[in-house]
Amino acid sequence: MAVHPDLGRRGENLAKTFLKDLGYEILDENWTHGKAEVDIIAYKDRVIIYTEVKTRTGNGFGEPEDFVDRRKQRLLADAADEYIYLMDRQGEVQFDIISVLFDRNENYTLKHIEDAFWPSAD
Repeated sequence: MAVHPDLGRRGENLAKTFLKDLGYEILDENWTHGKAEVDIIAYKDRVIIYTEVKTRTGNGFGEPEDFVDRRKQRLLADAADEYIYLMDRQGEVQFDIISVLFDRNENYTLKHIEDAFWPSAD
């Protein structure tokens, strides 16, 4: 079995626990629309939060959050629009990133970047 999917799942589970501990309601996980997958869709204080979780074992090529590029942001925005339509959800929308960085000893650092981006039309 590949290590990458296991690592991603570990990061997503840590992120989900982190959000729950902060009082977020988890609405959906790994929700897909077209080519986009939203790792965690949460709700808190009348805001729907679409959360991208990036997990890495090193930052030699950049921090995990650096890998949420414009293309990924547009995909997430499209998925968010579809989710709101299909689920008939009302509320403000926010896009967060949670980065999880593991070291060689399996310790990790979790960084929650709230309102990390607002997808542009370009």
